[in-house]
Amino acid sequence: MNSRIPLRKRLLVRLMITSVLIALCSVAATAWLAVQTTTRAIQEEQGQVLADDTDILRQLSGYAATHPSWAGVQDTVRRLSAATGRRIALTTADRTPIADSARSRTALPPGAAATVDPLHTDTYSEPGAQLSGVDPRAVGPYRLTPLERARLGKLATVRQKCAARNGVDTTITWTPSGRPVLADENGILPNSTVPEVCADGQLNTLTHTEETALTRLTTLAEACLRRENVALPAKGFISLEFSSQAPQPQFALGGKNLGGHPTAIGAKGSECVAEARREQLDPDVAPVAELFLGTGDSALPHFDMSNANKAKIVGVTGLVLALTVAVTALVASRLVRPLRALTQAAQQPLEKHVRVPVTTRDETGILAVAFNELTERRERMEAQRKAMVSDIAHELRTPLTNIRGWLEVTRDGIVDPDPELLASLHEEAVLLQRVIDDLQDLAAADAGTLALHREVVRADELLAQVAAAHRVGAEAAGIGLRTGTGTGTGTDGTSAPTGSGTAWIDADPVRMRQALGNLVSNAIRHTPDGGTITLSVREEEDQVVLAVADTGSGIAAEDLPSVFDRFWRAEKSRSRRTGGSGLGLSIVRQLVAAHGGTVAVASELGAGSVFTLRLPATDPPVDADELR
Repeated sequence: MNSRIPLRKRLLVRLMITSVLIALCSVAATAWLAVQTTTRAIQEEQGQVLADDTDILRQLSGYAATHPSWAGVQDTVRRLSAATGRRIALTTADRTPIADSARSRTALPPGAAATVDPLHTDTYSEPGAQLSGVDPRAVGPYRLTPLERARLGKLATVRQKCAARNGVDTTITWTPSGRPVLADENGILPNSTVPEVCADGQLNTLTHTEETALTRLTTLAEACLRRENVALPAKGFISLEFSSQAPQPQFALGGKNLGGHPTAIGAKGSECVAEARREQLDPDVAPVAELFLGTGDSALPHFDMSNANKAKIVGVTGLVLALTVAVTALVASRLVRPLRALTQAAQQPLEKHVRVPVTTRDETGILAVAFNELTERRERMEAQRKAMVSDIAHELRTPLTNIRGWLEVTRDGIVDPDPELLASLHEEAVLLQRVIDDLQDLAAADAGTLALHREVVRADELLAQVAAAHRVGAEAAGIGLRTGTGTGTGTDGTSAPTGSGTAWIDADPVRMRQALGNLVSNAIRHTPDGGTITLSVREEEDQVVLAVADTGSGIAAEDLPSVFDRFWRAEKSRSRRTGGSGLGLSIVRQLVAAHGGTVAVASELGAGSVFTLRLPATDPPVDADELR
């Protein structure tokens, strides 16, 4: 078998090539990562990432200043890591992880690169931070409402236009708190530079939000002054100065006599204001965190390896390749073995029906099970095909033999062609025609070409027509044939209500009469003299249930699964004394299925049988009242 398969197409060879390529890619990636890691370490030692580190600290301090917790900082950490190529990790003071850009939790550097605390920030993390030691982006309760921002924005626009009319060009700058300020090319426009006609004082007036925050700050500062045993100054000893960064609370003597030594009081006051400000902002900023910076995985300049490092990489590559080939060969051999067994079994002649042993539980094992099931189905279908050919030959041979025999003796003058002989030949021809017609109907149903001429018909009228067609034959056999009124018979032989309305179905009336007629004919043949056959109809939800029940000999429980098989008869002797070709019930099942319905049978020996047809119900036609 292997000699006919090109080497490059063998599964084992393809698996090995794939594994080698994967190993090469893995080794190359590992070597590249080692080069990049080494290059980054050298850059860190040379101080080439100082600007990136400062920017990372600045942005994380800004995040802490504008968020009450570190929840959600992971996306910011990963974004900064992707932009700078650094590993960024945040932990609490006891090194409990907060966020980490590394996919795997590797060990952190021995010491933190910086402490992220927006209330005690590094003087270089944000312009203006060195003025108070508080990140100016931490505004907390000083953040203006949208309505206040809109009102101040309009005032700033008015002042800007006024200044422009008086020869002063300005721009509007928005502070982190949401307050607009005017600035020129030199920065914030001082009040002394604002044209007198434009200095209406409205833009610098505190909003309700700022007044509320300032009142709270004053309360906290007063508590601090009391703790320091400093006499409380007059009200309004704290003022807000506006800059491009944030409102800056300031301790102001206001020119009033506060008592004691103004210089000492001013120093203590400034310290208390700063302390009170941190206490006020603390709930709105993130807790203190330790910042760790390490090697990342971004693109770095090329790093030239030494010959020793190159030799190490080549040695490791060779070892990985050898291990990959060995493992792949072992796994592939175990994988190919059951596939070869499947191929050999599939190449055997059909009559052998070879089974493949199932040795694994993976995809190959599942394939082997499916192959064995397919073999079993093929074996059953072959047996059914042979049985059907035998049955068809038997059904056709008997009437043809009778016809041929009588024709030969008539031709030889042994028997005269009297009416009785002609009637017998006609009966055999009719039986032969019936078998052929049944086979033709089954073939059309199997091929999906069975022609149906559907129309909306009343189910009870359909039963009445079938009963009328078979009433003479039933009476001749001494059997009572009636249609159900008020109750029907379920598949279990018990009574069931028929429903109050008239049942309508969308069906071919000729084909449905053929199906019901086959059931009635079978019932007549298997019901003794004095028995009863009942045709009933009822509605169950969206289905119409047609039932043919008899009080005949019944069917054994073990024969019920074979009732609708072709050429099956309850009489194992296959005698045609009871009539029928053995195809009637198969035709019933095919006709009902073509109408989108199902057929079932319930029977008990000596108690009779019930055949139940379930068809989709349909709405009555628009002229249903006239039809009634």
